[in-house]
Amino acid sequence: MRSVKSLLAAGAATLISSMAFAADMPIAAPPPMYAPPAPPADFGGWYLRGDVGMTNQSAKRIDSATAQAFPTQTVGLGFDSSPLFGLGVGYKFNNWFRTDLIGQYRGKANLHGSDNVTLGAADFEANNYSGSKSEWVVMANAYVDLGTWWCITPFIGAGVGGSYNKLSGFRDDGTRINAGGLSNSVTYFADNGKWNLAWAAHAGLAYKVSPGLTVELAYSYMDLGDANPGNFRAYDNSISGASTIKVKDITSHDVKLGVRWDLSSPPAYMPPPLVTKG
Repeated sequence: MRSVKSLLAAGAATLISSMAFAADMPIAAPPPMYAPPAPPADFGGWYLRGDVGMTNQSAKRIDSATAQAFPTQTVGLGFDSSPLFGLGVGYKFNNWFRTDLIGQYRGKANLHGSDNVTLGAADFEANNYSGSKSEWVVMANAYVDLGTWWCITPFIGAGVGGSYNKLSGFRDDGTRINAGGLSNSVTYFADNGKWNLAWAAHAGLAYKVSPGLTVELAYSYMDLGDANPGNFRAYDNSISGASTIKVKDITSHDVKLGVRWDLSSPPAYMPPPLVTKG
């Protein structure tokens, strides 16, 4: 009986000693939880862009050797609207500054207008002009993004480049009144194009649809320079030669819908698969 009590006492002492030793042992820290990497900052990267829109063009006056020599008044000079299409490549430097280089085709816009010339005390001439104009534009642009609210970013910008202005089917229907009575004439001009210095001012709103896709609604004021037709000939071939006519100071108010594709946008984050051991 005594030996049983001794065994029980020894067992209890061993158990208490083991518990005390276990209490003194450091508790192992749980394994760290996985933390996904922070998304990269929205800085830098190449992008492609495309634009479609409509032009609203005008010109200051029609100049010619006759207009320079005699008092001339231009009346109703302007163009119909025309579509525009553009492609470009750009680079976004940071959250607020980006640049791009664009190429743009501006479709044919019908020209209309006339001028009234006073040739003498009782000698007057009226010229009614018609034809169409189109342009190819190459331009480097810079933009400042003004901040983002609810994924919408207003921006402003400016650009400079060149515009190839082409006049097609240009025609002058003239009427002259003087002491000899009234006479009519029709003069045809060859198609002709030339390069001009061009510049633009931009403003608009950009909406970020996804990390790699942005849609823009923008307005641009374009100054496209001048345009002039080619050589002329009268309807009856009575006169012909090099034209002195110029359509001066062509400008346009453009409204565009554009899309930007970010070529450096990172893929969406995907968490690692859950692995269990059992």
